[in-house]
Amino acid sequence: MILIVDDRPENILPLKKILELHGFKTDTAESGEEALKKVLNTSYSVIILDVQMPGMDGFEVAEAIAGFSRAKDTPIIFLSAVNTDKRFITKGYTSGGIDYLTKPVDADILLLKVKTFIRLYEQQQQLKAIQESLRQEIDTRKHAQEELALRMQELRFILESLPQIAFTIKTDGKIEFVNEHWFQFSTDSGVFPETHPEDDFHERWEAHFNSGSEFTSEARLKHLETNDYRYFLLKIIPIFQNSEIVRWVGTFTDIHQQKIVNELLEHKVELRTRELLDKNSELEITNHELQQFAWVVSHDLKEPLRKIQTFSHLIKDKYLSDNLEATSYLNRSINSSARMSRLISDLLDYSRLSVKAFFQPTDLNQLISELLSDFDESILEKNATVQVGKLPIIDTIPSQIRQVFQNLISNALKFSKKDVPPIIHITADLIDSKDVSADISPDGKFCRITIADNGIGFNEKFLDRIFVIFQRLNNLSNYEGTGIGLAIAKKIMDKHNGLISAQSIENEGAKFMLVMPLVQDQISQETTSDI
Repeated sequence: MILIVDDRPENILPLKKILELHGFKTDTAESGEEALKKVLNTSYSVIILDVQMPGMDGFEVAEAIAGFSRAKDTPIIFLSAVNTDKRFITKGYTSGGIDYLTKPVDADILLLKVKTFIRLYEQQQQLKAIQESLRQEIDTRKHAQEELALRMQELRFILESLPQIAFTIKTDGKIEFVNEHWFQFSTDSGVFPETHPEDDFHERWEAHFNSGSEFTSEARLKHLETNDYRYFLLKIIPIFQNSEIVRWVGTFTDIHQQKIVNELLEHKVELRTRELLDKNSELEITNHELQQFAWVVSHDLKEPLRKIQTFSHLIKDKYLSDNLEATSYLNRSINSSARMSRLISDLLDYSRLSVKAFFQPTDLNQLISELLSDFDESILEKNATVQVGKLPIIDTIPSQIRQVFQNLISNALKFSKKDVPPIIHITADLIDSKDVSADISPDGKFCRITIADNGIGFNEKFLDRIFVIFQRLNNLSNYEGTGIGLAIAKKIMDKHNGLISAQSIENEGAKFMLVMPLVQDQISQETTSDI
């Protein structure tokens, strides 16, 4: 902005119009006193100052402005219609002006001078800004150097107080500082201690130094007094300032005792591992023998039960057809024998699950279709409806996963409401995680299969009990069973790296959810003996 100072408005107006027509902002003052007040509050790039004014003349105003720190460098152009004498022009320059024009003023010359002085003023302000920035930079660097020296002093004090061997390295790779512990292993503060021939870390350290990354290594250092090698953990980390490495700080931490103990432990672990492998081999042999024993025992137990059932039926049909009381007792005996036979079969099935088997791609739709054909009689008897959605092909042990579906479908038919035809829905979704409540995902790696029915259901407070062997929620007289079916399903799902859970409300049906990976991580395992 340009300040025009003249006691006559008719002189101010043409100057103001000329300057504003050429894009300059202007301000005016009609006395020296008014001009000084404005100079105190506003920064001007050029002041056009009339020499002859009542009160303070132009020279006095210029001298006063020169005393202001913020305005002393502002260019002043004197205008005078009378004082064209050389001594007045000289006085104008000595008062602080940088040019002296006489009236009438040539507009073109005035504009040229104003443009020149504004450019000089702006350059002067830029120079001041640069000088101020340099001064601040110098102050900042000086402060940083002082701070760095203080931090370095603190760092050296800390390194001296450490129980480890501590040192710093400069950015040129030379050792800068070492603490007193260093000299137990080296006589030279600029050379690393002697290491075991097999533990040379220098090449690896150089690679980390060049890349500016933290370095960690084990090393055996030779003690100068005992000449023994001791295990140390070497760690060297870069110290950054303004994203640049200014030095490295390293430590050697004595780990000799821990290393000796670890080696002893590793030796013991190795011995123990061998013992465990031997025991595992023995257990595998014993397990196989137990499987054979279970088959023999189940066969030997079932045979007399079959005879009890057969002869009980013969006695009832041949000799006791008219004796209702005796028939009732025999029926109880026959039913107990049947339950014992089922229990033996279920226990045998449960024991078989401890043996590993092959996983193979399994078409669940085909498996369910074959399984439902086995339930034809029960489905017809109860007038049941089974609706099966599109099921995927997944990795399973077919014989075992068949048993899971068999148990769940059997339960859905068994625990139906009286006089209400069972309705069973079997559906599948792909999900993104191993969780029964996971979101559906077209690219999911897990499958959630749901078997829902409209049966008697159960109270969910017993959810944890239903998958435990021999746990029953219903009266044996109303619903047959051994309490092993869902325990078998749980164990099979565990073998398939899956989950089984349920949701239910009493008298409103039950819903069982199976979650399995589509592809098993361990595809092949040992085959099950064909019992």
